[in-house]
Amino acid sequence: MRKPVDRAVLVGAPDRELPKRLADEHLEELARLTDTARCRVVGTVVQRITHRHPRLYIGEGKAQEVAELARETGADVVIFDEELTPAQGKGLEELLGVRVMDRSELILDIFATRARSKEARMQVELAQLEYMLPRLKRMWTHLSRIRGGIGLRGPGETQLETDRRLIGKRISELKRKLGDVSMARAVQRSGRGESFRASLVGYTNAGKSSLLRALSGSELFVEDRLFATLDSTTRTVPLGSGRDALVTDTVGFIRKLPHDLVASFRSTLEEAKEADVLLHVIDASHTDWEEQYGVVKAVLADLGLAEQDTILVFNKIDRLTHGEEQSLRERIRALESTPAVFVSAHDDRSLDALRDALRARVQGRLAHVVVHVPSTDGEAIAALYREGEVVARVDQDLTVSLTAWVPRALLSRIAGRSGVTFEDLA
Repeated sequence: MRKPVDRAVLVGAPDRELPKRLADEHLEELARLTDTARCRVVGTVVQRITHRHPRLYIGEGKAQEVAELARETGADVVIFDEELTPAQGKGLEELLGVRVMDRSELILDIFATRARSKEARMQVELAQLEYMLPRLKRMWTHLSRIRGGIGLRGPGETQLETDRRLIGKRISELKRKLGDVSMARAVQRSGRGESFRASLVGYTNAGKSSLLRALSGSELFVEDRLFATLDSTTRTVPLGSGRDALVTDTVGFIRKLPHDLVASFRSTLEEAKEADVLLHVIDASHTDWEEQYGVVKAVLADLGLAEQDTILVFNKIDRLTHGEEQSLRERIRALESTPAVFVSAHDDRSLDALRDALRARVQGRLAHVVVHVPSTDGEAIAALYREGEVVARVDQDLTVSLTAWVPRALLSRIAGRSGVTFEDLA
């Protein structure tokens, strides 16, 4: 028998200073998150506040209005767009008589249901446990009513019955295991040699997976929902002129992304730290793309990636009129000097601009040289063929002269070998 869909009342409590347009957008995003969690929105309540109520977050009168709406609609859960303290969550549940969640818990629930790989499941479980630890007393009151509903699914559900000591032990175990995964990832990255690497970053649902599928020609899961994919995926992307790049899709960001979740996914996001360039994908058709851009920039700064070489990739331009695209370009010029390209994952010709930008960066990492190597130094010759692009070879007496595009790191390694010299053709 199929489980009925949970019904939710949404509560927005934006600051009075926030423009109404953005306040409405934030509540719409919460509705999309709720839909992604397979929960039906049956009502919304908004109160613009100046000061947060210490026990209820919103005012007592507005909280009574929420309670009445929850009873009228038969809501199973009330979801706040703001992060609630343990005391506020407890106070609201006592007043409302139904389960109360905040935005962070909702996002954690979505991650729990969408984690596929062992690593992603561990990362989500760790974030859930660290979120849960200060809220155990309130959560235990739900054990008699658990029906596998929203907020009570995924790797963390069995941990609700454990005590603080066992949860602390599990957190330590997960951190150790994720540390091992991080070390394994570092070994994998070192095995990629001098390959040019790019990482796709951006707001959730900006189209990163669609772009990687279009660029690489690989079959990847794509869905028009928030956080459709959580696991990082790396594919080889041909750039033309014999150049390739390894492009990695990373987990999407979102406004008010839980800190525990960012910390748990740090090992996955290390792929971005090791990248030669970040491809910051932006939904060009979104009316508030500037805010989403700012959210991603803030998370990248938190990860120590603020100074990373970046290309802004404005996706979904097929949804814009010519006039809207021209207006977009003007807004970007006023934004900053970061290079930008305009693409659509559904139009391969538009992707040429991104391929060209990546190929130019690959070219910038290479030195155009003639390397003279003793014919007996097979190791150096093999490395030049393996890691560089040899375009001409001349064998003369005891010397092999190779005209090639060579990674500068490789050139530095072999320059000190006996008998190796080179001429720069740049």
